[in-house]
Amino acid sequence: MVDLMHIHGLSVEQALASLNTTAAGLAGPEAARRLAEFGPNHVEEVGREHLLIGFAREFTHFFAIILWIGAALAFLAEHFDPGQGMARLGVAIVGVIIVNGVFSFWQEYKAEKAVAALRQLLPQKVQVLRGGEVTQLLASGLVPGDVVLLAEGDFVPADCRLIETLALRVNTATITGESLPKARTTEASTEDSPVYARNLVLAGTSVVSGEARAVVYATGMRTEFGRIAHLTQTAGTGSSPLQREIARLSRIVAVLATGMGVVLYFVGQAVGLPPLENLLFAIGIIVANVPEGLLPTVTLSLAMATQRMARRNALVRHLPAVEALGSTTTICCDKTGTLTQNRMSVQRLWLGGGFLDVGDLAGQARLREDNRELFANAAFCHNLKIVEANGRHKLLGDPMEAALASIGRQMTGELAAYRRIDEIPFDTDRKRMSVLCATPRGRMLYCKGAPETVIAACGHVQFDAGLVPLDPVVRTRLLAAQRQMAEAGLRVLAFAHVAVPDGMPGEEHGMILSGLVGLEDPPRPEVPEAVARCATAGIRIIMVTGDHPQTALAIARRIGMVKTENPMVISGDQLRSISPAQLQLALDAKEIIFARVAAEQKMLIVQALQKKGEIVAVTGDGVNDAPALKTADIGIAMGIGGTDVAKEAADLILLDDNFASIVAAIEEGRAVFDNIRKFLTYILSSNIPELVPYLAFVLFRIPLPLTIIQILAVDLGTDMLPALALGAEKPDPGVMQRPPRARHERLLSWSLLARAYLFLGVLEAAAAMAVFFVVLNAAGWTWGVNLDRTDPLYLQATSACLATIVVMQMMNVVLCRHPSKSAFALGLFGNRYILMGLAAELAVILFIIYTPPGQWLFGTAAIGAEVWLLALVGAALMWALEEMRKAWLRRRLSP
Repeated sequence: MVDLMHIHGLSVEQALASLNTTAAGLAGPEAARRLAEFGPNHVEEVGREHLLIGFAREFTHFFAIILWIGAALAFLAEHFDPGQGMARLGVAIVGVIIVNGVFSFWQEYKAEKAVAALRQLLPQKVQVLRGGEVTQLLASGLVPGDVVLLAEGDFVPADCRLIETLALRVNTATITGESLPKARTTEASTEDSPVYARNLVLAGTSVVSGEARAVVYATGMRTEFGRIAHLTQTAGTGSSPLQREIARLSRIVAVLATGMGVVLYFVGQAVGLPPLENLLFAIGIIVANVPEGLLPTVTLSLAMATQRMARRNALVRHLPAVEALGSTTTICCDKTGTLTQNRMSVQRLWLGGGFLDVGDLAGQARLREDNRELFANAAFCHNLKIVEANGRHKLLGDPMEAALASIGRQMTGELAAYRRIDEIPFDTDRKRMSVLCATPRGRMLYCKGAPETVIAACGHVQFDAGLVPLDPVVRTRLLAAQRQMAEAGLRVLAFAHVAVPDGMPGEEHGMILSGLVGLEDPPRPEVPEAVARCATAGIRIIMVTGDHPQTALAIARRIGMVKTENPMVISGDQLRSISPAQLQLALDAKEIIFARVAAEQKMLIVQALQKKGEIVAVTGDGVNDAPALKTADIGIAMGIGGTDVAKEAADLILLDDNFASIVAAIEEGRAVFDNIRKFLTYILSSNIPELVPYLAFVLFRIPLPLTIIQILAVDLGTDMLPALALGAEKPDPGVMQRPPRARHERLLSWSLLARAYLFLGVLEAAAAMAVFFVVLNAAGWTWGVNLDRTDPLYLQATSACLATIVVMQMMNVVLCRHPSKSAFALGLFGNRYILMGLAAELAVILFIIYTPPGQWLFGTAAIGAEVWLLALVGAALMWALEEMRKAWLRRRLSP
């Protein structure tokens, strides 16, 4: 096979010879031999993790391992001291692990798509020349040396060298990211990269207009398409910020729980606690310090966030991506179809010697009449197909030609008197095309094309005052107008006409320049506001596009991404010549744009930003975007205009292709981090009142105030729904007014630990122990008297301790809704899930204390109203002290 970097530099004859084929195609036996040698023309999958391994991974991460150890210790304790409820504890912990693992795996599995999406973008059947005869084959049967026939609307099935063309234009956006269709020719090319070679058509691109014959030189994974697919498949998928934080939290919890258990085991030994009782005590300490409900609460909170984001047109494929989006510091954004509408439209015209915005054409009948030839030119000088759909005419073909034809038809009005007779086709050397038409004013040759080539064929220019000779002064004026439009990011075309009494001229000459027309792929109307909101939120946006630098810069200015006079603009060629260190330094620029970049270069940009400590989100819709989407901390694909390849690589899919939806998703992502902190504070607060009873038990030789199974009743029973309700809190109004959190800012901060362990937890523990002793003393218990585990007084006392912890937690869920705002400022009805959680929490504790099944399972007994009253007094005291702390904090933080 000819080297990919050289075949476009060969002539047609040399290219055919190098592939040992002819313009008539391969013979059947030779094609079969090559198919056996090169393999089928499809994208292969790299080795993927087996489904069972992915399932097992959900049960073997660090936090799950901690829970497995806790369950094993519970079963061990049951073995040495049967009948104490430790087996039930072990079963409950295993149940937590299983439910959480299955739920997490199902969420991931539902969203995952097979790499078959890559194959679906390639055509299923193609027209091929075999032995000089046209035959239809499956695209997978193509081999190097085959000659394929391409027509308007066809997808290109493999990488091909053109050998014959007729007005061929190709949409290369899926490979290069460029929005404008590109003309293609058979002439040898001097381009370094096959992506931009004018005589090649690449797999995955599509024919916009014209026809061609081409010889296949690369199939399957050897194509540019396959190379990008391979980059996508093999790009690493790093852990998200949330995954890293949960792993860190797991390590901290493991060290704290184990360390405390070991230390207090030796304390128990020192005070003379029997070895078996001491072991149970140590296990109790470890279990009390492991927040068993944290993992399912985090998972369910993320799942709820994905549902809220789906309602805001953002579909999450991987649960941790929800929070990762909220921590994003930089968005690397594609231009075509993401910031822009991916459709060409006329924006500005130069008519009669002056500029005119397209919106000013309406209602100017005189202007339309004076420039009738230009609008008739736009209406007829094209290679579009006109089809009828739902009773309306539709233009199929090059979007730029469709935009021109549309405005031409609109401005010209009645077209019945016009008839197209002949044409001089467009080619890349002439850079113009012409059509001969019969018009009410006689036979007219209409020409459009690149200004430099059209102006060169003109002798006069149409001004408002009449025709003016095209002298050097007028030429300079025209070129200045063209330059001004180009600097605004417009694609400029010149229009000219000349009367042709008879015959068909071989070449255009002596024409009258009708005017200049500027087109662009306009920005989405909602994008400027979204960009402004990102700036307010401290999120940097970097445009990374395959389009022209001038076009990219103009769009960036219009949407407010660039505001300075001289932003840094780096092209793909420049990017190839700089070192990784230079790229990282260049990224320090306040405003920077990357244009004409290739797929692997997008990945380099993302990786350079990540090395600088940025959390990077990448948006895109084409095949060329997929490797960067996979490499980024979070990849965002377009749901409507995006290719299946991009969606497969992404973590998040925008269902409405609306850049503004990213801002809404970021808002939800930031809320997720805040909410996890809220319920983390809530869950950890109960660890202290669960721990203190064990310390008092071993140090002061009192009856154990809280059993291990009762600890589990709090962690996995009463606390779960209120914690989930905190996870469903709406984003704070000021969440998008602050910068992204620093990369080193931890989920479990010292301030959070201090509030949970040293303040809220201490208040809960004090209240729970106080009520425990009140119940014991009211029944005449004296210090030093040991109570049997089945003694009614002991059951009532532990029930009172458990009930007080639950009541304090019911108050705590209201207090944890915000770290500094008063509970009065938030109100109870802003989050209906809080009320539902409180009702559920109350129902669970009443079930545990007052029903026979609850009493049997958790070792409880009914308690009197005075106990609940004492618990409420403790909750009111905690509320008052926490409100005082918040007021002090607000005064301290106020400017």
